[in-house]
Amino acid sequence: MNPKFVLYFAWYYGFYVIKRGPSYLLASLSLPLSLLFMVTIFTHGTLIAFAIAGGPIAIVAANSINGAADAAFFRIQIRIQDLYVATSLTSQDYMFALSMSYLVFSLPGIVLYAILGAYFKVFTLSSALPIIGILILLTLAISNLSFIIAGLLKHIRNVWGITAILSIIMTVLPPTFYPFYYLPRGVIYVLSVSPVTPAAVLFQGILFPKAVGMYSSVQLPMFVIFIVETLVLIFLGRRFIRWRE
Repeated sequence: MNPKFVLYFAWYYGFYVIKRGPSYLLASLSLPLSLLFMVTIFTHGTLIAFAIAGGPIAIVAANSINGAADAAFFRIQIRIQDLYVATSLTSQDYMFALSMSYLVFSLPGIVLYAILGAYFKVFTLSSALPIIGILILLTLAISNLSFIIAGLLKHIRNVWGITAILSIIMTVLPPTFYPFYYLPRGVIYVLSVSPVTPAAVLFQGILFPKAVGMYSSVQLPMFVIFIVETLVLIFLGRRFIRWRE
């Protein structure tokens, strides 16, 4: 691992993208904030806490899956990946740096939701550490999924349509903005094919233990699924990154 490269790349491609193009940041926040507004209106505010809790997950997942476009563009169009292959950097350095850049890019949105969560007493200091851990693992899982998608593409013309569709599927269908126990248990396990679902279930178990109550038995299987999916996606991401020396 080359931590210096990872930090520089994550900072440059995360922070400076916000600085150079703040419209990209606003675009990444538009869907989560729109869903927060809709959930609040249609439920008369009864599910606002769940919608706020799901905001950081939706932001991280959407930004990470959109990374497929970046990975494909870097490899196919401008071939910057070929330059890194010729250096002492490894595929793990490059993949981890790109993944962390999406987490850095997501920080303003996470901070915004943290402020909303503090105001509505959704987030607490005691829940901060496990929440941060889940968001980091989710970033790694979805980013590696984006590397898999980018590695399968031979041309970038379709990548933006694919990522847009996957972004909606991963933020709307899973129980991100609503309680997971509204769904039959079988449906939850079907939706857990996306790492967003176990991440959302774990989030709700941490933040709303009383509301989850009798459904808490789902937490351990979701934790196992989340860890296994993350490890599998990291392994497959390395296989499909097309790192050729």
